[in-house]
Amino acid sequence: MEKAWLVLQDGTAFEGQRFGAEGDTVGELVFTTNMCGYLETLTDPSYAGQIVLQTFPLIGNYGVIEADFEGECRVKGYVVRHWCPTPSNFRSQYDLDAFLKAKGVPGICGIDTREVTRIIREKGVTNAIITSAPPADLADVAAYQVEGAVASVTCAAPYTLPAAGEETHHVALLDYGAKANIARELQKRGCRVTVLPAGTSAEQVLALGADGILLSNGPGDPAENTGCIAELSRLLGKLPIFGICLGHQLLALAAGGRTVKLKYGHRGANQPARDLAGGRTYITSQNHGYAVVADSVPGARLRFVNANDGTCEGLDYPQLRAFTVQFHPEACAGPRDTGFLFDRFIQLMEGGSVDAT
Repeated sequence: MEKAWLVLQDGTAFEGQRFGAEGDTVGELVFTTNMCGYLETLTDPSYAGQIVLQTFPLIGNYGVIEADFEGECRVKGYVVRHWCPTPSNFRSQYDLDAFLKAKGVPGICGIDTREVTRIIREKGVTNAIITSAPPADLADVAAYQVEGAVASVTCAAPYTLPAAGEETHHVALLDYGAKANIARELQKRGCRVTVLPAGTSAEQVLALGADGILLSNGPGDPAENTGCIAELSRLLGKLPIFGICLGHQLLALAAGGRTVKLKYGHRGANQPARDLAGGRTYITSQNHGYAVVADSVPGARLRFVNANDGTCEGLDYPQLRAFTVQFHPEACAGPRDTGFLFDRFIQLMEGGSVDAT
């Protein structure tokens, strides 16, 4: 295998072997602690502009199954300890190396991913380059920023997905980089889903005559999306709203709140979110680098907190018939502990209150 390097913006270099696509790539280096679900990670649009490092040491052992994709592959690069060239799974269609080559994503394997993760945890998220030779000048690497991410991943035009079975509700899904399973969770609950580009105006959303609005996950700095935030501010209180991940952050900004960038974010399938309404702690899947400052949002009530660091994981808006969560209740490949939140949204569209759900 060809020698390759992962070089951090401060010059720290790790020697490994190249796999996946040829060429160098620069991105924001983040880690995820998932032990499974690498396909869902690679096809999650929320990773747009980022080089993703898997902390679990063996990746690719069950191959590539296209039915499990959540969206288009938007990652800038992929870092693993070992990748499995001989997957064993009756559903597998091809291997991980072929997938990365097809998607144009450079990868690197054979490096000490534990040490890289330690650096990120201690120093914070950093930019990096996957390259065949360490560059003498890292100014371009250090200057890299994830910009225009939502515009790069949203759908180009509206489209509609039918309910699975009898239709009971119509939901407008604003696509900021939506994972496919969000729509599937709505469809199996009897919802027809109209998926809308991120820049859709409030008037266009309301003209659909939908019963509720779902704000999807997505990549990048939430505060960058000033147009989306302005349109959401005009939707507040008009229809029941459920926000997930970036949707949670954007609604908080539309309501007058603030967001902050976390030191290294929450990415993985084992993040504990405590429900302040009942005291139960749920294990959740997460993928975000920013958090809402809970006490900065007028009219919002803190509902979920992260049991590790106390950051905001969910808000209720009792006067606006809205609620949002930072984690992923639709998560594939799990955990599925919080799928009941889609039922809560259905109840809200049926006239229930946030307090009652």
